[in-house]
Amino acid sequence: MTPYLRLFRREVRLAFRQGGEIGLALGFFVLAVVLFPLGVGPEAEILRRIGAGIVWVAALLAAVLSLDRLFAADHADGGLDLLALSAMPLEGAVVAKCAAHWATTGLPLAILSPLLGLLVGLDARSIALLAVGLLLGTPALSLLGAIAAALTLGARRPGVLSSLIVLPLYLPVLIFGAGAVEAGIAGGGARPHLLLLGAFSLGALPLAPIAAAAALRQALD
Repeated sequence: MTPYLRLFRREVRLAFRQGGEIGLALGFFVLAVVLFPLGVGPEAEILRRIGAGIVWVAALLAAVLSLDRLFAADHADGGLDLLALSAMPLEGAVVAKCAAHWATTGLPLAILSPLLGLLVGLDARSIALLAVGLLLGTPALSLLGAIAAALTLGARRPGVLSSLIVLPLYLPVLIFGAGAVEAGIAGGGARPHLLLLGAFSLGALPLAPIAAAAALRQALD
């Protein structure tokens, strides 16, 4: 078993063993979507028009809530120093941690999205586009979130700072993700939006670990 796979399995195991932060992110996701119809009213057409945006915004905010667990615990107990001194490149460790974060946050958000799509009045095709968009876009949320989590490591209020850093970076994901569903509702092609979402995640895959690893080295100096 490669060290990257061992690190991935360890992170997933710890996330499910602790459980609270995963439950907090998913609970926030569900509650935020449930509250929107109560605020904007029961009109089905209004909910259908803004439903995809509601689910995507809630998913982005839920992802932000879970960023602290990427590096904070390892920084506090010295595990991050061991990773930096190990034979494994720190960039590879960041990729493994981001993959575990996506498996325990992004993937559950995508799995829950069809149920919440029904709640906001989306039809079957729109729900399918919403779920596929989240599957393609949430890896970028984890990768870009790692940069913010690394930059704010050791700060007095890292949650606030990481939100200010990462939310502007999340805007393209939000635009393309909600745009795919809107294009499907309007009868246009959603494929370009989904391809751009996938391209954004693929582009973040080589670049975000380099930036996050550089920030981690700076924090450890």
